Amino acid sequence: MTEKRPIISAGGRGQGAPDARRTLPMPVRYAINAVLVLVILVVGELMIDGGAITRYQSTVLEQVGIYIILAVSLNIATGYLGQLPLGHAGFMSVGAYGCSIFVIHMSEALGVGARDFVTGTPVTAALVLGGLIVGGICAAVAGLIIGIPALRLKGDYLAIITLAFAEIIRVVMLNIDGVLGIELTGGAAGLTGIPSYSSFLLVFGCVALVCFLTHTMMKSRHGRAILAIRDNEIAAEATGVNTTYYKTLAFVVSAFFAGVAGGLYAGCIGVLQPAYFGFMKSIEILVMVVLGGMGSMLGSALSATVLTILPEALRAFSEYRMIAYAVVLILVMIFRPQGLLGSYDFSLSRVIERVMNRDFPWTRRAARADAGKEVGDDGR
Repeated sequence: MTEKRPIISAGGRGQGAPDARRTLPMPVRYAINAVLVLVILVVGELMIDGGAITRYQSTVLEQVGIYIILAVSLNIATGYLGQLPLGHAGFMSVGAYGCSIFVIHMSEALGVGARDFVTGTPVTAALVLGGLIVGGICAAVAGLIIGIPALRLKGDYLAIITLAFAEIIRVVMLNIDGVLGIELTGGAAGLTGIPSYSSFLLVFGCVALVCFLTHTMMKSRHGRAILAIRDNEIAAEATGVNTTYYKTLAFVVSAFFAGVAGGLYAGCIGVLQPAYFGFMKSIEILVMVVLGGMGSMLGSALSATVLTILPEALRAFSEYRMIAYAVVLILVMIFRPQGLLGSYDFSLSRVIERVMNRDFPWTRRAARADAGKEVGDDGR
C-alpha cells in the first residue's frame, strides 16, 4: 500500500493543511490601498467644501502633505541609500521656480486667468500637472549634475558638498535676472503672481502617488540594490551591483520628488523668494526623516505631520513654541535614537492577513505557552 504524499503549495505547506496561511493576492492588496486613499481624499474634500475645515486649516493640511513628500523623498537618499545629503531645499527651490515659471508664462500664452485656477478648468488642470512634471524634471537634472560628482564622496564630505551646491542654487536664483537681463525669478524681491493652484485633493493625491512609486521602487530589484549599497557598499560592488548607477538613481529620484513638492509649495504660498530655501529648510526636512526613523516611510509621514502642525498649534505661545519644539526633538533623540518607528513600515494588507489567519499577539502567546508545556511534558 503506497503512502499518499501531501500536495506541496508555493508556500511550502500542504494544500489541505489546517495551518495553511491565507494571503491576499497582490491585485487585491493594491485595490484595498487604492480604496482607502480614495475614501480619505473624498472625505477630506467634502469636509473642506462643507466648512468643517477652515481655509487656514486646509492650508496647514496642504503644507503637511508637501512636507510628507519632502520627507519621503529625502528618505530615499538618507534612509534607503544610507547617504547624508544636506541640499534637499535646493532641489525643492528648483522645482518650485521651474513649475511657477512654466505655469505663469503658459497661462499668459493661453489667456488663462487666476479665476480659472480657482474654478479648476481642464486647461488649468493640464497646466498644473505639466508644471509639476517640469519642476520635477528640472530638480532631477540638478540632482544628476550634483549627484555624479558628489556621490563619489561619503559621510561629512558628501554633506558639505551637497550643502554647498544648495547654496549655489540659492545664489543663482537670487542673481540670475541681472545676469541674463530678463525677469525670470524676481531676484531678492521674489517671484509673484503665482496662481493658487494647490489644493487638498491635488497635494494628497501627489502624496499617495509619491508613496506608491517609492514603495514600488524599493520592492523592485533596483530597490534591493539600493538597500544592499546601504548595508555594505563594498560587498554590493563585489557581487556585481553598479554602485555609482544606483546611488545616482536614488539621488535623482529623490530630487525629482522634491521638485514636485516645491511646485506644490509654490502654488500654496503664492510667492517665492530664495530666502525660503536656505540651509535651515534642508535641516528641517532632515530632522523629519531622522525623527520618524531612517528607512521608514510611515515614520517620515508621521514626523512631517507632527513637526508641521506642532509650531502652528503652539503659535499662541509664540515666546515658548520653539522651546517646546526643541524639547520634543531632544526627548525623542534621547529615549528613541532610532526614530519614532525605526525602520518599521505599516502595511494594511499585512494587518488584514493577520486578522484572516487569527494571528493576534494573545494567540501567539498562548501557542508559545502550549508549546512550552508540551516540551515540559516530553521531558518528564
